Amino acid sequence: RLPGRGGSGAMAESPGALRRAGNEEFRRGQYGPAAELYSRALAQLEAAAAAGPGRRGGAGGSAQPLLPARLWRAEPRGALAHGAPALSRLRRSALELVPFGIKPLLRRAAAYEALERYSLAYVDYKTALQVDCSVQAAHDGVNRMTKALLEKNGINWRQKLPPIPTVPISAQMRWSIPSAEAPGANAPPATAPPGERGGNVPTAAGMERARMLKEEGNEFVKKGNHKKAVEKYSESLKLNKECATYTNRALCYLTLKQYKEAAQDCTEALKLEPKNVKALYRRAQALKELKDYKSSIADIKSLLKTEPKNTAALRLLQELNRA
Repeated sequence: RLPGRGGSGAMAESPGALRRAGNEEFRRGQYGPAAELYSRALAQLEAAAAAGPGRRGGAGGSAQPLLPARLWRAEPRGALAHGAPALSRLRRSALELVPFGIKPLLRRAAAYEALERYSLAYVDYKTALQVDCSVQAAHDGVNRMTKALLEKNGINWRQKLPPIPTVPISAQMRWSIPSAEAPGANAPPATAPPGERGGNVPTAAGMERARMLKEEGNEFVKKGNHKKAVEKYSESLKLNKECATYTNRALCYLTLKQYKEAAQDCTEALKLEPKNVKALYRRAQALKELKDYKSSIADIKSLLKTEPKNTAALRLLQELNRA
């Protein structure tokens, strides 16, 4: 008998019913029972697959080829909340079924981070960004892991990283919208600039070089050498136009009091990610210095729609209202 459900039999114990019951337990914060239900559903699917294709889909007879992948993406939520080591089996399975899936990558990265395996977490966060550079959780994860690895291994921390896999263009296209199961999943992302996904697609080698240049720029920022950081970010952007690189260069321009350039970089970043908080905040800062208070206030208000309690934005808005 499923939690919260009456009846018994094949329909009540079908993989789909077990998954839905697991989702309900997860929403209630009951992570242990949720993980157990997901595991039971997966066990049934694995048994059905081993018995032959005729058994796939369970007693109802309806094939659900993507159900295993959805379950492998769901079960780590319960496992991670119940205890990160429980992901040792799950972390590989979802990615075997759905290579370069955003959710499995992010959840495995979160598990590695909880286990303080920062190098492996860094690799997964960076891989997720190759799939979709607009995922803010991945950007935040990279920043956290960079700081942790720098503290742990020193300035040469990159030399100790495992290889970062190169995501094929086909996978980037496939995962360019939130759900691979939705219609049009193979369409290019709506936020991509014209031609960006056409004949001018960055090569894997170019993207890797752009990544290295951006991180070199980050190191110069930490040392306070913003002019040199601008050079590195500019070289990186020639190879791969990435939102985070634009916002990083904008920060340098703000420090160097090159406010027009800072505002322009933030505008380019917002073309890639229209709700990017850093881009909105830094453009508001630049516009304030350029005495375009109306536009600056508009950016802050847009930011606050996404993050209503952003203290820095609220403080800047107060300053602008007094200007």
